[in-house]
Amino acid sequence: MAQFEVEHSEGLRRLRVDLAENESIRTEHRALHHLRGAVKMDMPLPSPRAWLVSLFSDESLMRPRYTGPGQVYLDSTLGGYHELAVHEGERWILDNRCFWASESTVRLGIYREWILTSLWAGEGLLWYKTVLTGQGKVVLSVDGPVEELQLNNDRVVIDGSFVVARTDGIKFSMKRPARSLLSYWLSGEKLARSYQGTGRLLICPTPYWRLMVSRRGQNDPAALE
Repeated sequence: MAQFEVEHSEGLRRLRVDLAENESIRTEHRALHHLRGAVKMDMPLPSPRAWLVSLFSDESLMRPRYTGPGQVYLDSTLGGYHELAVHEGERWILDNRCFWASESTVRLGIYREWILTSLWAGEGLLWYKTVLTGQGKVVLSVDGPVEELQLNNDRVVIDGSFVVARTDGIKFSMKRPARSLLSYWLSGEKLARSYQGTGRLLICPTPYWRLMVSRRGQNDPAALE
């Protein structure tokens, strides 16, 4: 079983993966920093559909495989990581650019949101996401600490893209938080993300402060002076 370890240095976090003989992992496209030991890398050929999706989506499905023994070091980040255990029979839908690494026993697939949901969310006509099935450990790339919400025929409305992942028993749609048309125009809250059903929901409501400061500096360099 691959061992995932988060290392800290100079305010950054980096994922290290320890692999025994013949143990394998999959990682995000272009996430490698360096290898140590007799680790071999290969690229499993994607299906024709997955290859076409990668041409029209920000979500890359070209993900390399690394086989031990040795260590795999991935790129560092001002954000963080969240380890998720996927169990047989579960189906997880990840938000864009959240997948970082997984054991080879976890199967990676693709999922497309409804066209109207995609358009209202500002994601264009086609919005593809990564789907996880099988069994094993997965590491997600996140902006900050992750909280899990358990829904039982319930609904959560979130103003922003704070959801990291959800199980497929939860339906995602774009809705008006206000009931009346007048409240819709006066409240300033136009559209929000609605998650309804039964299952598990992972949210990341607060980014790590260094990442938040970095983003504010990129948007307004004068704010750092």
